[in-house]
Amino acid sequence: MKYIFTVVLIFFTAGLFAQQTPSGKKLIQFSGIITDRDSNFVVPYVTITNKTNQDQRYAANYKGYFSFVAHPGDTLIYNAIGYTDKVVLIPFDIKDSKYTAMVKMKSEIVYLPAVRVYPWATVEEFTKDFLAMKVADDDMEIARKNMSSHSINGKIQYLPRDAGEISSTNFRIDQERALNKNMVQTNPLLNPFAWGKLMQQIFSGDKSRQNNN
Repeated sequence: MKYIFTVVLIFFTAGLFAQQTPSGKKLIQFSGIITDRDSNFVVPYVTITNKTNQDQRYAANYKGYFSFVAHPGDTLIYNAIGYTDKVVLIPFDIKDSKYTAMVKMKSEIVYLPAVRVYPWATVEEFTKDFLAMKVADDDMEIARKNMSSHSINGKIQYLPRDAGEISSTNFRIDQERALNKNMVQTNPLLNPFAWGKLMQQIFSGDKSRQNNN
């Protein structure tokens, strides 16, 4: 009984395979790599549908590589997200049992409509924020504030000096040193006129005190 069941199972499997495989067509190992047409980058996880063989589907790996059994003359459709569907026809005149192809897919550009996001949920919130909004100054008012004395004085105190201003200051200091290098400052303690003026002030102070007494 066990042998009879095995024989029946073999004939049943052979019948199913005969239904799926058209008579007179040989099998080939169809392999290849899927890349982008413009950048030559691999396109991963592409779905491959064999329209000739009852829409049987296959999938490429993350490197864009695929390999499956097909027949010469089969029509294959490659589809992936972001790419236009690619139709590939396996040639009929394949003499070898293996066939390799480089499939190039074109990226599909989809233009979505522009969406504006507003921060106000209701019209009342927009009206409230609009009334409380501070109107920005125009160009004339901004220029007037920047040229005011208060703004200029603040910039003078905090802004660093540029190279031209530093060079002019150093040149002026060097010139003053060159002009005054031969001048000797006098000592007021050795000036007789200063001593005479000091004695005169002392005597005048004594006389004023005597008159007050």
